Amino acid sequence: MLELYANPAIQGFTTNPTLMRKAGISDYEGFARDILSVITDRPVSFEVFADDFPEMERQARLINTWGSNVYVKIPITNTRRESCCPLIEKLSADGIKINVTAILTLEQVSEVVEALAGNAPSYVSVFAGRIADTGVDPVPMMSRAVDILRPHPQMELIWASPRELLNVFQAHCIRCHIITATPDILKKLSLFGKDLDEYSLETVRMFADDAAKSGFTL
Repeated sequence: MLELYANPAIQGFTTNPTLMRKAGISDYEGFARDILSVITDRPVSFEVFADDFPEMERQARLINTWGSNVYVKIPITNTRRESCCPLIEKLSADGIKINVTAILTLEQVSEVVEALAGNAPSYVSVFAGRIADTGVDPVPMMSRAVDILRPHPQMELIWASPRELLNVFQAHCIRCHIITATPDILKKLSLFGKDLDEYSLETVRMFADDAAKSGFTL
């Protein structure tokens, strides 16, 4: 995160307990406060990890105190499929900036927009990559989500969980406000506009080099 912070093209950051666990982080709050001591001028989203609403609210209010640039990530439902929208509405009405996560349907988008309407700045995070993983083209759904959010300028739509560089341009074309991108996807930005004939030759050379190194014989 700190390395990417040096890149002015990166406008914000988000993480979650899954990513933090994979990174070997054991002190959630300590890590968050260390990051926020450096990243003070761009939004950073941290997620609650409770599953019952009272504890979820307690964590959300605590996370909110960590910095004025913090957005609190709340899932669209808990594991019992109970909607988090009443809690989202309550927290947002109290001025807490919310990032509603794990959204995969337009019905969920509409419910969240209703809960956030007229309240604090917020993000509506639709997992377009996971939608695509099911064989469904996410572009029409994301385009419709842009329309649903349009009357609410304090809300921004996130194209979450992208799978390839193409998603960056798809998000741009439908005027989606934000797209999350992993370092692997960001590295592929250098390929934009690359000559495909040249790219083909590079691919053939890579195959030839790998074959030579393999020592295969027939």
